[in-house]
Amino acid sequence: MTTLSAPTARRVDRVVDQVDLGPTPMSARSTLAIAPGNDAWTDPFLLMGEELVNQPGFDWHPHRGLETVTLVLDGALEHGDSLGNAGVLGPGDVQWMTAGRGVIHREVAARAEHARVIQLWLNLPSHLKFVPTGYQDLRAGRQAVYTEPGVLVQVISGETGTARGPAINQWPILGALITLDPRTEYRQFIDGAERAFAYVIAGRLTIGGRSVGAGQTAWSDPVTGRGDATTLMLATGDGDERTTVLLFAGRPIGESVVASGPFVMNTRAEIEQAYRDFHSGKFGSIPRHTRLPAGT
Repeated sequence: MTTLSAPTARRVDRVVDQVDLGPTPMSARSTLAIAPGNDAWTDPFLLMGEELVNQPGFDWHPHRGLETVTLVLDGALEHGDSLGNAGVLGPGDVQWMTAGRGVIHREVAARAEHARVIQLWLNLPSHLKFVPTGYQDLRAGRQAVYTEPGVLVQVISGETGTARGPAINQWPILGALITLDPRTEYRQFIDGAERAFAYVIAGRLTIGGRSVGAGQTAWSDPVTGRGDATTLMLATGDGDERTTVLLFAGRPIGESVVASGPFVMNTRAEIEQAYRDFHSGKFGSIPRHTRLPAGT
């Protein structure tokens, strides 16, 4: 008779404070939750920032070799790209952009307001660096939802319980926005070979037994080299406020990372080629109409 063992409980290996960068020309307030350059500690995640985007915001700029995930927390974020796509994202909306072989895009607060957003950069393995460019607008009302008493999980990517997120991935990623009532426990199943992080947007809770508050990121490194099931415990204490956590997990890629500005490749030669391709027009051109009509 075979006895199934309980999933391994994950621990939190480190808790990292966000870095406040203050105001910038693109953002009224900019913070780094995941700083770039620590690839051995964050793979497959490259960087993550929380921004209070203003105007002119992040004007036209290129990307190659990565994906970006942008979550709008408040306000309205206007976007456009060299493929001719344009639109406005509102609270709870997510955009999953695959830069792949190369794209030029922009992000700016719509209607001369501010937009509070979180943007995560995801690495791509070498054989996927030049996949076709594309993006997915994952609207708040169309995201998958999983619930337990006192728990709301908005699934962006991957699976939680019976819910499967709408994002189509190049590299398998679990991504979810989790809201917990006070005095609530929730166990998130995660593949044992994956690295996970939980960024606390609001509130305070214990994650894997560690106390984590707003603006902090808890990291849980791979437990095994196989796809064994593991669980990460999230638990809130007493109080009146709900806690909101952004949780992502993915298997480390384990390749060299060479980054320069908006490009993330595997070698310096590939970075130099990216700049040549961009300047020679291979990423496309900026659309003639760079703003949406007033009132959109």
